[in-house]
This record gives sequence, C-alpha cells and structure tokens, in this order.
Amino acid sequence: EVHVAESGGGLVQAGDSLRLACVVSGSGIFFEDYAVGWFRQAPGKERDEVACIRTHDAVAWQADSVKGRFSISADDAKMTAYLQMNSLESQDTAVYYCAVGYSESCLANWAPRENEYDYWGQGTQVTVSS
Repeated sequence: EVHVAESGGGLVQAGDSLRLACVVSGSGIFFEDYAVGWFRQAPGKERDEVACIRTHDAVAWQADSVKGRFSISADDAKMTAYLQMNSLESQDTAVYYCAVGYSESCLANWAPRENEYDYWGQGTQVTVSS
C-alpha cells in the first residue's frame, strides 16, 4: 500500500512563498512508477487540479492560474514531490492535497483527473492574507 503525507502549509501574506512537500512511502514501491498530483479545494468550492509530475521523466503539467508562480518537482531519492509556491495570492487559499497515481496519470497537455489518483494525503491548509 502507498502512503502519502503532505506538509508545509501555513498562514502567509500575499506575495510570500511556501513550499509544500509530499512524502510517498510504502513497502516495496518504486517512486519512479508513479505520478504525483497536487490538487486544492477552496472554501465552498470544488477541488481543482493544480499541478502534476511524472516522477521517472519529470514531465509535468500546471494549471494556467499558477503558471509562472508555482513549480513542481520530485526528488527520487527522498521519494518526495514538492510544490514551490511563489507570489501567493489570496485566491490561492485552500486545502492542498497530494495524490499519487501511476505514471500515465500525468500528461504534459492534460489536466490530471482525480479518479486516476489512487492514494491521497490528508491535506495541508494554505491561507494567504491580503
């Protein structure tokens, strides 16, 4: 079984930066077999996709709303994916979820679909004050 744990959320001011981490663990798993997606859910809204990365070749996708401000990366040795968030805005306030699916769950030109991600973390709150 794959376990997913996010960290790094917090309360920041508009314009600040945060880095979220997603640690993937599990007996006998190979990090390179997977894609890691970041999703977020703002109060009163549906959960939206933010970014994803295919760990074996670093192919990635980002939502238009975060391009130029957020970046996604993965460290195979640490089995950890990161979401670097710069120039945060109040509309970035949400619970951010990390999810893990098989490699084909992340494609460069398609938004990741939640139902293709089998393993989810509990979420980490990001609050941006204006």
